[in-house]
Amino acid sequence: MRDTSQKIDILFEALSKTAPTELSSGQPVHTDGTENADRASAASGERGQNPGVGQQTEDIDSVDSELDELLAQALAELPVPEVEFSDELVKHNLDEILLVLIALHDGSHGDELLTDLSQHFGTDLSPGTVYPALHALEESGYLSMHTKVRTKEYSTADETAVQTTIEQTMLEHLAFGLLLAVFLSRY
Repeated sequence: MRDTSQKIDILFEALSKTAPTELSSGQPVHTDGTENADRASAASGERGQNPGVGQQTEDIDSVDSELDELLAQALAELPVPEVEFSDELVKHNLDEILLVLIALHDGSHGDELLTDLSQHFGTDLSPGTVYPALHALEESGYLSMHTKVRTKEYSTADETAVQTTIEQTMLEHLAFGLLLAVFLSRY
């Protein structure tokens, strides 16, 4: 873990040295994330909670709030006012996104994951895309599946492998972002 943390620090330091000071549209880059943090906080606060509806609803609201908070923190660090995740980007990173969602929920089923993908990532993937990914993650040993009365619930089977996979993907994306930042700073 410490090694990963050091790599992340190095990547962020390098990125901060090469990041542009304004966007191609002429808008200034807010490196402190203040403008974006305010916007992200306002967006995450738009959805109300449903107190008293039941424990399951409270658990879902809690996970939704935590995911909204994580997304707001990530978006606040970006030098742009708004980011949308394309369907292709979500599909390309579907395994990691599913692992994060299932870990946040401490177990989840397919319909709940489809709702999360739509609500938090703005994408409407079909069950024919999500369920095969869940089965592949189960076969690979990342998830375990528990048959319920009317559904199948997935939970993390190997938390260390899940964390390592997510960290590796994060490092790859940070390194690629750094490469793109260097390219943009030169052209």
